[in-house]
Amino acid sequence: MSNTAARRLVVGITGASGIAYGIRALEVLKQAGIETHLILSKAAELTMTYETDLKSNDLRALASVWYASGDIGAAVSSGSFRTMGMLIVPCSVRTMSEIATGVTGTLMSRAADVALKERRRLVLGVRETPLHSGHLRTMLQLSDMGAVVAPLVPAFYSRPQSLDDIVNHTVGRLLDLFDIETDIVKRWKEA
Repeated sequence: MSNTAARRLVVGITGASGIAYGIRALEVLKQAGIETHLILSKAAELTMTYETDLKSNDLRALASVWYASGDIGAAVSSGSFRTMGMLIVPCSVRTMSEIATGVTGTLMSRAADVALKERRRLVLGVRETPLHSGHLRTMLQLSDMGAVVAPLVPAFYSRPQSLDDIVNHTVGRLLDLFDIETDIVKRWKEA
C-alpha cells in the first residue's frame, strides 16, 4: 500500500445518536496526520442539531475532504481510490442493514461496499440498544463478510471521570483497529 493510502481513512457519520464519537474521531485523526474523507448522512446532520451546537460546516472543517451523501461519483466510491479502510461512527441500524444487503443507494453504503470488496478494514461503531434477532443476524452477516462490528460500549476499567473520557477511550479503541496509535486510551494493565 502506498504511503498516501496508508494515511487515508474514510469516515462516515450516520444519524444514530452518539455523534460525539464521530466528531472526536475526526479531531483525533486530524491530530494524527491522517487524511480523512468524510461522508455525513442527512440524518446525521439532523441528529447533530439535537446533540451538539455545531453546524454542518464546523464538522466538515474537521475533515480533509467531505462528500455529499448522494455523490455516488465521489473518489471514495471506487476501489481504485486507495485507503486504509472506512470507519462509520456512529453507525445506524439502517446503514448497517444497507451494507449487509449490498444496497448501495447512498455514498455511505457504496463506500462501505468498496471497503469490503477491496478487502479493506470496515469498522462499524453501531449505536443501538436493545438488539432484536434481526439486528444480530445482520451483525453476523457483516462479520462473515469481513466487517468489524464494534458496538459503542463504554469501558469502565479506565475509571472515566467524564463523558469525554468515555468518548476518548471508545474512539481510541476504534482507531486501534486501523493500527492508528493515539494517546487517548488508558490501556489495561499499562502504567
